[in-house]
Amino acid sequence: MTRIAMLGSGFIGRFYADSLQGYRSKDKIVTIYSRRNESAEKFAKDYQVPFATTNMEEAINRPEVDVVCIALPNNLHEEAVMLCCKHKKAVITTKPLGRNAEEAKRMLEAVEKAGIFNGYLEDLVYTPKFLKAHESVKSGALGRILWAKSRETHPGPHSDWFWDLEQAGGGCILDLGCHCVEITRSYIGKDIRPIEVMCWADTQVKPIDAEDHAIALIKYENGAIAQFEVSWTFRGGLDLRDEVMGTEGTIWINSFLRTGFEMFTTGKGADYVAEKAESNTGWLFPVGDELNELGYNHMFADMFDSMEKGIQPKETFYDGYIVNAVLDAAYRSSKSRQWEPVKLDIWRGRTGVTKDSHLIEYDSEHYLVKEEITHYGAKKVILKNKETGKITERVIA
Repeated sequence: MTRIAMLGSGFIGRFYADSLQGYRSKDKIVTIYSRRNESAEKFAKDYQVPFATTNMEEAINRPEVDVVCIALPNNLHEEAVMLCCKHKKAVITTKPLGRNAEEAKRMLEAVEKAGIFNGYLEDLVYTPKFLKAHESVKSGALGRILWAKSRETHPGPHSDWFWDLEQAGGGCILDLGCHCVEITRSYIGKDIRPIEVMCWADTQVKPIDAEDHAIALIKYENGAIAQFEVSWTFRGGLDLRDEVMGTEGTIWINSFLRTGFEMFTTGKGADYVAEKAESNTGWLFPVGDELNELGYNHMFADMFDSMEKGIQPKETFYDGYIVNAVLDAAYRSSKSRQWEPVKLDIWRGRTGVTKDSHLIEYDSEHYLVKEEITHYGAKKVILKNKETGKITERVIA
């Protein structure tokens, strides 16, 4: 059994608790910290947690605690991580790791210096659909990955602190873009260095200081391109979609808004439908198992199985740092309106990677541009002369 100190009793803390105590059936939250006593007591009652406190260090530094799970506002992550380092407690934290790469780097260096287990709780790279798609990509089914796109949009977060620039550190780019960056870099290859970002962002609807809508392109050293679309202004629920394109194939994933489960109701008996659902009347798209579909079950299984085996999980603080560095570049680009470099003081992937050779030889004189069968049955090839560069076509059957 893994014994957990949960820091945070709000929306994400409860999602985590439902998964932690319901999936492996051998893990237990033994202490809960909340900034408000009534919230701590309510959480303790709901999840049968024996100890509740409003003192963060008291929650962490208890002999029965094996691992600390951070489910707090972004501005409190670093304080919590440093206390875990002080008391040599394994730590896993919700996304994003920090409000910026500078914070994330300090946390990464601290946990590694302390020699403690660290996990980055990026649930959307643990969803069943992502795991299946990622296996296909790794097996070579799509060939060389050229483009990866991830979209997360919804009407906005649940808690007040998200809307406060100082506490959150940013708007939808930081809140949602962190998912999209890690999804797309996983498809492209986490050992491939992100080099620069072009981003548009604006505050289109909400009366806030941060951005509520953004679109970005991320160039990778091997020539691949990633794209994210994020918004707190989207009407209609939670929209999670990924697209991956390679030289040999394509994957499209719709993770949430179109679930294969459609229901109509007048609303007289309906209650909760799905995360970020805007209505409980009319045509609805419920989710059969949110904890599983959003990746929480597989995520915590990876974290605790890795902890027990003494190995690193799939997602660590290092990954959180890389994500923060990419998002920092996105924020700089949204202001400069230019491509901005991704500044990485720590890089542990491959270096000096260039575009993989993409030229396919047809014969000694030509490269193959395209091969096709026409609507009238002829087989045709389009060729490029290696010396002259001239493009020609040839009917071969």
